[in-house]
Amino acid sequence: MRIVAETAEGDLREETEKITAYWRVIKPDGSLNEKFPGGVEAQAARLREEEHIVELGRGKKAPRVKVFEKSLKKL
Repeated sequence: MRIVAETAEGDLREETEKITAYWRVIKPDGSLNEKFPGGVEAQAARLREEEHIVELGRGKKAPRVKVFEKSLKKL
């Protein structure tokens, strides 16, 4: 997933028309992925731009998307 994210970031810099929205991929508990480009801060910023609510992490826990279940899509 990290490789997909890095490729998508390259596509964004090159202003490619179709971009893989890797920042929408979260862990089963709603946690963000610290291995994505820019870390959890960048992922949280992109999700907030899409009007998702991101809770701050507590202690060593990563931030989480609040009430993400309503946004799930079946593949």
